[in-house]
Amino acid sequence: MKQGYFITGTDTNAGKTWATIALMRYFKRQGKTVVGMKPVASGCLFHDGQLKNDDALLIQENGSLKIDYDLINPYAYELPVSPHIAGINNPVNLATIIKRFNILKDFAEIVLVEGAGGWFAPLNDCEDISDLAKSLELPVIIVVAIKLGGINHAKLTYQAIQRSGISCAGWIAVCLDPDMLKTDKTITTIKTAINEPLLGVLPYLASADFDLLAGKLSM
Repeated sequence: MKQGYFITGTDTNAGKTWATIALMRYFKRQGKTVVGMKPVASGCLFHDGQLKNDDALLIQENGSLKIDYDLINPYAYELPVSPHIAGINNPVNLATIIKRFNILKDFAEIVLVEGAGGWFAPLNDCEDISDLAKSLELPVIIVVAIKLGGINHAKLTYQAIQRSGISCAGWIAVCLDPDMLKTDKTITTIKTAINEPLLGVLPYLASADFDLLAGKLSM
């Protein structure tokens, strides 16, 4: 693996998966081989007798090569609640994720790891998403939900990442609300608060068009 990034969000449903898939397609356009990982997912459904997450399936589908699902999503929980609650009988073990990641990263030039929820979303009784990011030692890309309250969420997330000492590669603005007022001004305000590159602005779409979204990115 030559490069890797950890994708975190300012909140649940901030647009992490759309941003991750857009990044995968962006890098493939650059001639890079890419694979992705969503280590922990709640709200999974049974597919062929196995719990699988729709977002993780999208990541699997968009990889440069076919990867076993268990490498992409080692912790798939049925209940649509926080992982530390959903996984009470099978708690997240960071060592397991790191082991799967170390296998996965040998398959491609770039690996993208999508987190769950926000930066401090709990994974088990004592560890959260920030601990996972630290363990993988990957630079972080922040997916910022452009919505009412998004400025505050963006500032808090960025400050927390700065305090953690982890490198931040930049941020992606994801427009979630078609009725949002002063979107451009909101993004400009966040640019003044996050001293890292704005990698792209993903416009509001009622349904996914990942090739269009990939064209909005620049790294």
